[in-house]
Amino acid sequence: MELLDDKMRVWLESAKFVKPNAGVYVLYNRSKEPIYIGQTDNLEKTFTKYVDTDFEGNECKQKTQSYQRVFTENPKEFQMKLIEDFKNETGNFPSCNSEIQIETP
Repeated sequence: MELLDDKMRVWLESAKFVKPNAGVYVLYNRSKEPIYIGQTDNLEKTFTKYVDTDFEGNECKQKTQSYQRVFTENPKEFQMKLIEDFKNETGNFPSCNSEIQIETP
C-alpha cells in the first residue's frame, strides 16, 4: 500500500542523499506496510539523524525497510491529511503513529 506518488526507495541506500527541503515521508516495513508518516522542515537533517542514531532507538521505526518522500511547502498539513486518509481507509493509524492525534479545526 503505497501512500505517495514517489517511488519506493530502499532505506539505507538512498536515505543519506535526500535534499534539505521540507517534506513528508512514509516509512514501510518488510511487508511494504506503512508504519510511520512523518514530516520535517529538512528531510536531509531528519534522515541523517535517523541513519546516525538508528531511529533514535525507536524500536517501531527500526523495522523500516523502505520509504517514500515528497517535498512540500506545508509538511504538517500534508502529513495530517495522509494520516487521516490512512485511518479512513484502514481503520487504524500506522503502527508508529499511534500517539499522533488528528487536529480538527
